[in-house]
Amino acid sequence: MKFKKFGATEQKVYDLVKPITDELGYYLWDVCYQKEGAVWHLCIFIDSDDGITIQDCEKATEPINAIMDKEDPISQSYVLEVGSAGLERELVKEEHFEVCEGDTVRIRFIRNIDGEKEIVAVLSGADKNGVSVVLDDGSTKIFPLADIAYVRLYFEI
Repeated sequence: MKFKKFGATEQKVYDLVKPITDELGYYLWDVCYQKEGAVWHLCIFIDSDDGITIQDCEKATEPINAIMDKEDPISQSYVLEVGSAGLERELVKEEHFEVCEGDTVRIRFIRNIDGEKEIVAVLSGADKNGVSVVLDDGSTKIFPLADIAYVRLYFEI
């Protein structure tokens, strides 16, 4: 696992969209620009302390679409999607780990570690050296980023 860095297009879009999401009271979780089949998708993921509804996505889409049309930072055609980051969102940027300290996460490993392919624990930090968690027994363990496939928030039903 590596911390995500924005590509040039994603950074341009982030810089255009962040003031809009801030003004609307949303947290801009992530921007993804990727090709799926023959179609490019620009995905804007938002969050708030109260969660995100379809109405929140609609409310954010209109001004985001307007600024994208006005500034035209992407030369080819694409599909714009504004959505919730989701309950079990993946943590991919250093700031995601900072915001989610103290939350329960699921860590999936690339290969078994101590006989486990994944664990659920409380996130206590992350940096370039690894992800630190508090295990059920109260002990703290750091897992190197190179051993991790992904880290997601964990939501138990």
